[in-house]
Amino acid sequence: MTIELTYLAATLVLALVQIMAPAAARDLKFGLKWGFGTRDHTPGTTGPVVARLDRAQANLFETLPLFIGAVLIAHVADRTGALTAWGAALYFWARVAYIPLYALGVPYIRSLVWLVSLAGLALCLLALFIRV
Repeated sequence: MTIELTYLAATLVLALVQIMAPAAARDLKFGLKWGFGTRDHTPGTTGPVVARLDRAQANLFETLPLFIGAVLIAHVADRTGALTAWGAALYFWARVAYIPLYALGVPYIRSLVWLVSLAGLALCLLALFIRV
């Protein structure tokens, strides 16, 4: 398996982690009875950390389809190389760093890390059009 596909697989695992993180935080706050119940009535507010984890998850899901497409097209079209390897690594590791930064409410650095993930995605897309 190529490095790009490995990072893609790892990013999908990260997406599952990001699905589970806010759900687990809600269960901790409201209890397992609520978590295993119908959740027809959510008691009170979830708090800022759960809301941030939800937004971090939504943020990943905005760019994840583009990353999946770029990596798969590069693989199928035999356009993988330094750009896609660096791009996939930057995208993945920036997305990993983004979660705690967002959950803890760290401004500015969180935005810079998001820009790094976007740069990684851009490298993967660029590789589809130029060969280095």
